[in-house]
Amino acid sequence: MSTSQRKLGYAVLGLGIGMAHADAAYASDRADLVAVCDLNEKKLAKAVRKYAGVTTYTDFEEMLKDPRVECISICLPSAMHADFAVRAMEAGKHVLVEKPLDITPERARLIEEARVRTGMTCGVVHQNRFNVDMYPIREAVDSGRLGKLILGTFGVKWYRDQAYYDNGGWRGTWEMDGGGSLMNQSVHTVDLMQWLMGDVESVTSHMGIYNHDIKTEDTTASLIKFKSGAVATFVSTTCAYPGISTEIMLYGTGGTVEADADCLKTWKMTDSPDEDAEEAEMLARYGGGNLTAIPEDAARRFGHDHVVEDMIAAVLDGRDPEVMPADALKAVEIVCAVYDSARTGKTVYFN
Repeated sequence: MSTSQRKLGYAVLGLGIGMAHADAAYASDRADLVAVCDLNEKKLAKAVRKYAGVTTYTDFEEMLKDPRVECISICLPSAMHADFAVRAMEAGKHVLVEKPLDITPERARLIEEARVRTGMTCGVVHQNRFNVDMYPIREAVDSGRLGKLILGTFGVKWYRDQAYYDNGGWRGTWEMDGGGSLMNQSVHTVDLMQWLMGDVESVTSHMGIYNHDIKTEDTTASLIKFKSGAVATFVSTTCAYPGISTEIMLYGTGGTVEADADCLKTWKMTDSPDEDAEEAEMLARYGGGNLTAIPEDAARRFGHDHVVEDMIAAVLDGRDPEVMPADALKAVEIVCAVYDSARTGKTVYFN
């Protein structure tokens, strides 16, 4: 069987968000979901019912010994990502790591170092890059239609009740979650910010605990300066009842784009021959989170389905995944800089 025809043996470690990974691998035409690993027997029993033929493990080392397992999704609490990703790569397994890469830049770099050292393929889950509206927005940046970026406005205004933090015992802790509203809920939008606006020069921030009994923060507010000269504001909160919006707004010399998560809201370009007509067309295609708006040649490019499918293809086709550890590291560095600035009251500068 040729490389293009064979199926990749896929496994998932951690059956919280890992169930989305397992769903995607199980549905893939290019992979076999051969194993899952978790300490919770009820979750394993659910996996057995849902995925025909899957083998269950409670011992990660035993799963690593399974010769059918070629690639593993690491879906554990954030502070455990580096330890298990490195162990998997050193055992000869390819890995896909859930966000964030880990909770500190130092730990996150261990994953990239292991990738280089072992030669294994390693991808990272930042699936919001593949939201429906990100296609035209990224194209507007790359093509120069937005001109020189001047300002970005980013806001993750979500809500979590106290029960959310109490469930599991690791959320809202510095030791395991690495942070609160910013590291957990907002790291995807931090990734989008740097992906769209470029490398960061400095961060000035405030954070606090306003409506939860947790160790980390439930609100941050930051001013971000970029090496390009652009600036942005970034706010994160889990206090915005009942959960309001995810704002992604870019303002440049050539135009303006505004979105709420995967729904385009504003599209104004100075070079448009008919600005109102173009905006109406763009909002009709990308304004409702409509998956049918995705280009036909990328029909699966959304959510965890796309990220897992991309990882499978990367391994089988001998290429890099679309989001690599070195790129995902940037979001972790920005988040930790926000926390450092808020703790010290000083601006944090990047090299």
